[in-house]
Amino acid sequence: MKKIKKSLVTFTCVALLSGCAVSPPQNKENLCEIFREHDDWYDAAADARDRWQVPVHVPMAIMYQESSFRQDAQPPMQYWFGFIPVGRASSAYGYAQVKDETWDDYARETGGYFVSRSNFADAIDFMGWYIHKTSRVNGVSKSDAYAQYLNYHEGWGGYKRGSYRQKAWLMQTSRLVQQRSSRYQQQLLSCEEEFKRGWFWGLFD
Repeated sequence: MKKIKKSLVTFTCVALLSGCAVSPPQNKENLCEIFREHDDWYDAAADARDRWQVPVHVPMAIMYQESSFRQDAQPPMQYWFGFIPVGRASSAYGYAQVKDETWDDYARETGGYFVSRSNFADAIDFMGWYIHKTSRVNGVSKSDAYAQYLNYHEGWGGYKRGSYRQKAWLMQTSRLVQQRSSRYQQQLLSCEEEFKRGWFWGLFD
C-alpha cells in the first residue's frame, strides 16, 4: 500500500506540475537504496541512458557531487562586510547545479521548454545530454567519470585548454567522482533486475 500511495502522489505532482518537494535519499552512498527510496528515479535515469547512451552510474555520481540529490541546491549567498547580501557566486541551481545559460542551451536544443532544474527527470536528462556532448566535443568516453566531471565543472572550452591542471582540488574531486561512479556501477549490477520489472509489479512488493 505504501508504494501505491507513493505512486499516486508522484503522479499527482507531475500531472499538476506543482513542483512537490522531494527529500534527498537517506542513503546516498548506495545506488540500489537510492532507487528503492525513489523508485521513479530509476525509470528517469534509464530513459536518459537510452536517449543519450550514457551509463546510469556516471550522471548519478556527478549529481551526488553537485547537489547531494537536493532539488533546490544552489551556491551559497555572498556578503559584503560579512552581512550585506550581494548575490550568489553563479546562477547554478537544482539537482544538476546548472547555470541559466547552459540550461537554456539544453532546452533549446532538445525542445524542452517546460523543463525544470528542480525536477529529477529533467535534471538527469540534462546530464545525459551534457555527457553526450562532452563525448562529441572533446572525445571523452561516456564511461569516464573522471574526465566527464572535469568537463562538467570547467566547460568544454576550459577542459580543452587544460584549465583543471591548475586546480589540484578539482582533480582530487574528480577522482572521488570516478570512485563513486565505480561503486554505483557495481551496486546497480546487483539490484537492477528488481527495477526493470516495472512499477506495476513493484506495487505488490
